[in-house]
Amino acid sequence: MSTESDITPSAADRHYPLLKLALELGPLMIFFFANLRGQWLVEKFPALSELGGPLFVATGLFMAATILSLIVSKIVLGHLPIMPFVSGIVVVIFGSLSIWLQNETFIKMKPTIVNALFGVALLGGLAFGRSLLGYVFNAAFQLDAEGWRKLTIRWGIFFLFLAVLNEVVWRNFSDDTWVAFKVWGTMPITIIFTLAQMPLVLKHSVNLETDGEK
Repeated sequence: MSTESDITPSAADRHYPLLKLALELGPLMIFFFANLRGQWLVEKFPALSELGGPLFVATGLFMAATILSLIVSKIVLGHLPIMPFVSGIVVVIFGSLSIWLQNETFIKMKPTIVNALFGVALLGGLAFGRSLLGYVFNAAFQLDAEGWRKLTIRWGIFFLFLAVLNEVVWRNFSDDTWVAFKVWGTMPITIIFTLAQMPLVLKHSVNLETDGEK
């Protein structure tokens, strides 16, 4: 089994950017709509009632979609993207615990744990002289060493912010509000943050083809 281990994008990553995006966002969208239409799904597929209420049905489908997306990624792209892979492991573990124990806390804490893990990993990597963010964004752009360092710091802090934010939302609002925020709140916040990093990305971008000709 191989994960992305080179900050130079693979040919498959360059040829299938939309597929890569769909594989990463697809399971999350399924989770949202399964929770929204949980009762309807149980009526159409009675076997799903064994999982529990709407949130548990959504969790089960989320797990299945996550595993499927990783399989497709491995077959089509030839590797497993680091962030979806790590997130997928946590989804399966905590999703299984949620369904088995019928305790929603486990799946609700999944974003907290994943984001905190990424934040600590990114900032911790810098302490050892490694900008791990390059392994995540390898298909999107290439930066010089200083650019990766600055961007890694910003993303590390942002992941920790998302971890805290998830804790605040799931502990103080309803299940439906938390699920909606997980999709329609976290996603826009992440997009806005990503766009805000573009001046830094443009300033420190490097052209691999040009560099290779020198």
